[in-house]
Amino acid sequence: MVNIIQQAISLTVLLFLVSALILRARRPVTPVWSIMAMASFVIILTDIVPIDELDSVINLDVILFLIGMFSLVSMAESSGVLEAAAFKLISMFRSSSSLVYASSFFFGLLSAIAVNDTVALMGPPIAYAIAKAAGVNPEPMFLLLAFSITIGSAMTPIGNPQNVLIAIESGMSSPFMQFIKYLSVPTLINLFITAFIIKKIYRIDSGKHYILVVPEEKITNKRDATLAVIGLAAVIALLILNDILELLGLSHVNKRGFIPFVIAAGIYMLSSNPRAILQKVDWGTIIFFITMFITMDGIWRSGILTPIMSTLLPHKLEGIHNIASIIIASLTLSQLLSNVPFAKLFIQYMNELGYTGEDVESWITLSMASTIAGNLTLLGAASNIIILEALESRIGQTISFTKFTKIGIIVTTINIIVYTLYILAVTMLLKL
Repeated sequence: MVNIIQQAISLTVLLFLVSALILRARRPVTPVWSIMAMASFVIILTDIVPIDELDSVINLDVILFLIGMFSLVSMAESSGVLEAAAFKLISMFRSSSSLVYASSFFFGLLSAIAVNDTVALMGPPIAYAIAKAAGVNPEPMFLLLAFSITIGSAMTPIGNPQNVLIAIESGMSSPFMQFIKYLSVPTLINLFITAFIIKKIYRIDSGKHYILVVPEEKITNKRDATLAVIGLAAVIALLILNDILELLGLSHVNKRGFIPFVIAAGIYMLSSNPRAILQKVDWGTIIFFITMFITMDGIWRSGILTPIMSTLLPHKLEGIHNIASIIIASLTLSQLLSNVPFAKLFIQYMNELGYTGEDVESWITLSMASTIAGNLTLLGAASNIIILEALESRIGQTISFTKFTKIGIIVTTINIIVYTLYILAVTMLLKL
């Protein structure tokens, strides 16, 4: 039973997380995962989450999913296949305007299958090269990168970590097909609209661009490139097949997160350098998730956020009121906690209110809104911080919190309207 002292400790931990993330946005010295790790240490040390219960708190399904996906994407990145695809894109377009639209779709659709944080890591140098090729200021391309990978990642349950959490912990049946049904069309619309907004704000014209040398387009390791493409295609195909089997009432895999890990396990030994693959896996994100499960479970047990959540979503709702309440909660609390920790807490809260796997539109709305909340401010998504850190450390440029927020408000508002109208339309059609 959580006592007053433990509630005070949980509140202190929460305030520490928020303040540390805000300070880090100004001076990105300490990794996000180390901040979350320290928070989990305090939660365990004070027995809010006993050490013997850690195995039940940490979701192995999600952790193995991330290890498997990061391994496959690591191979795709190190072999040059992702860069080759990007620079192939540049060569296909001859105007700055068309290149902006193409870049939005490229980054967005890539994040839908390669996890948005991974695209955030590899994206800045590609966005910079595209800006040079298009003859435009790099800043709009960096903003387009941040916005488009957030939007694109909303489309599938493997596009970002919060989608993985929702797909696995909501109890939703055939999540891959549900995400595509509700979110694919509005995602494509929003990728186009967002590129249009960036183009208009920065007055990017339709001038020609010329590329003299594009050395990055060569694939450096054909064997690993082939294995990576086969592995990623196999993961997507098996996830879709698994959903179909579930819809047909046939035997299927309940622990969907294990699928990418099993595929990666069958590829490690065939690659040219298995150790190099694991070295490039984003282990910081893995640590972040393990410690986040512990920290958020402790904060949930303390009940300190229950009054806020009960104000935003007092009980299980229906229709437009339900969707609006989930959207408002996602947009506000994701700025406070960042979208992944928020999603983890809100999943637990919605389960407590009686939401089940049958409430598909509610879970889809949570996924969409908690993801798109990342476009509102720099603190809304970890991918924004990853891009900012890459810009400052590799390229020597930055994006101010104010500049991001000013444009982010416009982008997020339009994104939310498009998604909400489409989700409501699909829900109404299904009820006819």
